[in-house]
Amino acid sequence: MTAPQVLMVCLGNICRSPTAEAAVREAADDAGVRVEVRSAGTGSWHLGAPPDARMRRAAAESGLTLGGTAEQVDAEAIAAADLVLAMDSANLAELHRLAEEHGLDTPIRRFREFDAEADGDLDVPDPYYGGEDGFREVVEMCRRAAHGVVATLAER
Repeated sequence: MTAPQVLMVCLGNICRSPTAEAAVREAADDAGVRVEVRSAGTGSWHLGAPPDARMRRAAAESGLTLGGTAEQVDAEAIAAADLVLAMDSANLAELHRLAEEHGLDTPIRRFREFDAEADGDLDVPDPYYGGEDGFREVVEMCRRAAHGVVATLAER
């Protein structure tokens, strides 16, 4: 059986989705669950750029290593995934639009649906224009949701 393919998606693919990608990898490794995970953004502003330095710093403070370079999501990436996870409602809407336009039926959900502490707020806030605390908050949210994602994948 092949490992499930999970695609994490935010706006620019330099803050939230690379953090979610690293958190899912970490949670899967900790649980002994095989999963292939990658990330992309709905926008093209940061293509080829590494994760934001502030995001890398916040992640590193908690022992999480971010890597890769920004990619833009497309129909091919959605079709290749078994599950697509959006960081917020705007990303979710764009992913649904792309999937519908290309006749794709890949499940698309919000990442924080898997966060037991989400308390009805299913968006991962974009820390890009805020202070350092916002980046740390995103790391914590991503780690919590990642455990829920991996637990769900392990049940399959």
